Amino acid sequence: MARSRTAKVLVQKHHGSSAQRVPDELIVEEPMEIRLDDHLVTTTMRTPGHDYELAAGFLFTDGHLAGEPVDDVRYCALGSAVDSGFNVVSVGTGGRAPRPEPRLTTTTSSCGLCGSASLADLAERLVPLRDAEVIPLDVLAKVTDLVAPAQDLFGATGGVHAAAAFDREGQPVLVREDVGRHNAVDKVVGRLLLDGRIPAEELGLFVSGRASFEIVQKAWAAGFATVLAVSAPTSLAVETARAAGITLVGFARGDRCNVYAPG
Repeated sequence: MARSRTAKVLVQKHHGSSAQRVPDELIVEEPMEIRLDDHLVTTTMRTPGHDYELAAGFLFTDGHLAGEPVDDVRYCALGSAVDSGFNVVSVGTGGRAPRPEPRLTTTTSSCGLCGSASLADLAERLVPLRDAEVIPLDVLAKVTDLVAPAQDLFGATGGVHAAAAFDREGQPVLVREDVGRHNAVDKVVGRLLLDGRIPAEELGLFVSGRASFEIVQKAWAAGFATVLAVSAPTSLAVETARAAGITLVGFARGDRCNVYAPG
């Protein structure tokens, strides 16, 4: 069943001293429960669409799968998907993954809540990327413009983030949008995971906003050797990228960028 990802509302549009009542298109934001083998893990605020990818990607990048393969993904572990509004998704591993401890708070669309509380915790479950081939800066400079035509929801609403996996020529091979930047990344990772394309060492990861710690953490878990962000990284994101062996590039706009890692 196709879910609406945008909604029309009437707004008062002001321009100088004039005002008119016109329809405006807004992005939809709804809660979604993510379950692992029917056990609640978290509830996240997301834009409907690619929900299976989001659930699988989140569980993978947050370490809940513990290396176990995904057997199936389905709506609603408790009954009819219609009754739950297609807002409950369960990822199945046949009980092989460790039973999760549910989060007590909702993961918001403004920032991800990483299951690993510190860089030291990440280093215990992830190994640095080795011998990754560096993508030339002149190739990275093209990525933002190449991803832009696929950002349909942003074009319609201006209210979402985009994430994309791109190849060594800078061409996007997968683009996802969501009200949460970390959700957009999880949707990309989830699709690659379900397609058997993880680790993604031959691909780079593009994000349309800032590069926060949780974005770099997710890239590290998925095996991306390059992270390209339109805006700035955080200091912990830089520290994490350097520990992971990830090339981290920020302020990628036109032919300008800042290389923060390696450093």
